[in-house]
Amino acid sequence: MVAADSEGSKDPGARMFRRERSIPLRGSAAALCNNLSVLQLPVRNLTHFGVVHGPSAQLLSFAPEGLPLAQRQLHAKEGAGVSPPLITQVHWCVLPFRVLLVLTSHRGIQMFESDGSIMVYWHALDSGDASPVQAVFARGIAASGHFICVGTWSGRVLVFDIPAKGPNIVLSEELAGHQTPITDIATDPAQGQDCVADMVTADDSGLLCVWRSGPEFKLLTRIPGFGVPCPSVQLWQGTVAAGYGNGQVRLYEASTGTLHVQINAHARAICALDLAPELLSAAEDTFVHIWKLSRSPESVSIEVEHCHGECVPDTQVCGARFCDPSGSSFAVTGYDLAEILRFSSM
Repeated sequence: MVAADSEGSKDPGARMFRRERSIPLRGSAAALCNNLSVLQLPVRNLTHFGVVHGPSAQLLSFAPEGLPLAQRQLHAKEGAGVSPPLITQVHWCVLPFRVLLVLTSHRGIQMFESDGSIMVYWHALDSGDASPVQAVFARGIAASGHFICVGTWSGRVLVFDIPAKGPNIVLSEELAGHQTPITDIATDPAQGQDCVADMVTADDSGLLCVWRSGPEFKLLTRIPGFGVPCPSVQLWQGTVAAGYGNGQVRLYEASTGTLHVQINAHARAICALDLAPELLSAAEDTFVHIWKLSRSPESVSIEVEHCHGECVPDTQVCGARFCDPSGSSFAVTGYDLAEILRFSSM
């Protein structure tokens, strides 16, 4: 195992990023981890952004030429209850044949067409197993093949089978690998072709479960926690990247759970990770870092190099995502910040 930190040497060939024009929001982002979703539509030269605030989610479309922004507000379906439910996450799921927007809340799971115009599915959460003092919610969303997986407060992961079109969505399976609430789910579509580990789930105890998706999901590995929550995870070429509440990023071999690298990346809890193809980490310490990951041909070990750091002063960062597959731009949201900050490579 190799340790690294955010003050490590920078690759002289690494690209630098500059601040671009920000995108205004009607309200600030809620103080939730992973509170930013990005969908790029290269054909139309548009990028969609989704941000959660209270009982609503704000969707924005942005064109590089500075064309007017299209905005849409989505509200959580009421379900049973007096007060409007709070939304916990919004995320675009890119399936082989369609794109769905998934919204989770304290009452259930909503799935929309990609622009949010039509709701195609609603799944109410069953609070029957919850104690009176236990909060009921869904959180953690990812697509794998023609399935969409959503985590819940009970630690179970709901697997929905998505048809090529239409609303005939079916809850096909419930995965039981966790005892505490799910925090995040990540998938790696490329790995699924080889029938190896292609999904990882994380929970409030820091436990990671590595799965192979398919008609029946199979639990391959359990990576124990160490008393710290794991708010965000990613999968990279058979490697799990996990961000923790103590500011560490740890890289594990997905198939065995072996720890490759421990990065002391941030001074406070990590709130978001992303891959494209570098690793982006963002935390409550106001910093966003970008790391270059590579495999050593000789030892097959993972090597990490710090490429760039960006500070968002006086802001509790709560979401960060790359805006394109090449990683040439990224966006950041923060609590009490009524805009989405954008950065692009120079």
